[in-house]
Amino acid sequence: MSKILEINNLHVEFDTYGGTVHAVRGLDLAVQKGETLAVVGESGCGKSVSFQALMGLLPMPPGRISSGSANFQGNDLLKLKESEMRPLRGSQIAMIFQDPMSSLNPTKKIGDQIAESLIIHKGMSKRDALKESLKLLELTRIGEAPKRLNQYPFEFSGGMLQRVMIAMAIACKPQLLIADEPTTALDVTIQDQILALLKDLQKEYEMSLILITHDLGVVARMADQVAVMYAGQIVENGSVDDIFYRSAHPYTLGLKQALPNSQEGKSAQLIPIDGSPPDLFSPPKACAYAARCPMARKVCLEKAPLIFEASSKHLSRCWLQHPQAPSHPELFCGERK
Repeated sequence: MSKILEINNLHVEFDTYGGTVHAVRGLDLAVQKGETLAVVGESGCGKSVSFQALMGLLPMPPGRISSGSANFQGNDLLKLKESEMRPLRGSQIAMIFQDPMSSLNPTKKIGDQIAESLIIHKGMSKRDALKESLKLLELTRIGEAPKRLNQYPFEFSGGMLQRVMIAMAIACKPQLLIADEPTTALDVTIQDQILALLKDLQKEYEMSLILITHDLGVVARMADQVAVMYAGQIVENGSVDDIFYRSAHPYTLGLKQALPNSQEGKSAQLIPIDGSPPDLFSPPKACAYAARCPMARKVCLEKAPLIFEASSKHLSRCWLQHPQAPSHPELFCGERK
């Protein structure tokens, strides 16, 4: 498979009255054509900010991309002017946002909002664009689609609004779809329907999908590849089987221990991750997770870990994966200070 998106050393910062927030600190990611990449991590770790930066949606100032590149089919998205980015955004790269109610215009009919991207990117007449909008509503399984086309956002439920957002995102058949917490505010039944819909549409349009989430259940169902993010960095990256069955970073293990077990006849205590994420006004020079990590040793508190191969194409930013760690425990597994 060929790479459709490759991000290298992305740094995103925000200037505030209290100082500079280092929100994303050297992000490296690649998405293959037709695959689903899940980016997982707790709130505030930099997931959404990273991809809003790629889409040119961060307010600048106070936001700033201080370094990095993002190659999308021969174009570095971070170097494009707004006039050059506009034809790509919504056409070749589309995004589904966390809160559909705040992402839709409350004063415009749903049909007009879906039709807008078709008119802009495909040059359709308004009449043809509305016909295509109707097909998109039907494709996203919204009942009474002709009636819904002429309604306003306040007349829709949360699940239906999310379907409208999906219809808008896929209107121009993008090659890459970024879904930012697409099921967060939905109940379990509707969440299941939305995920099934995304999977079907991805297969039909042969799209690559980036799924931003903190829900490991969603990751297990949807993802081919998984990137675990913590304090603005990717700490583990591998296949969905690598992440769930061969976890190589203590943070990933912590996330899994906090996941409810649904197996009948089994009861297990949920183990929370103690402590809080580091202050990104002044990020730690060593391992960002060391202060919360039950496996942390002296080296973790003194030096930033490199990225090691836990296995083929399975990467972990952890000193415990150093090739010499088993044979030199005094260097890598000494007592904590």
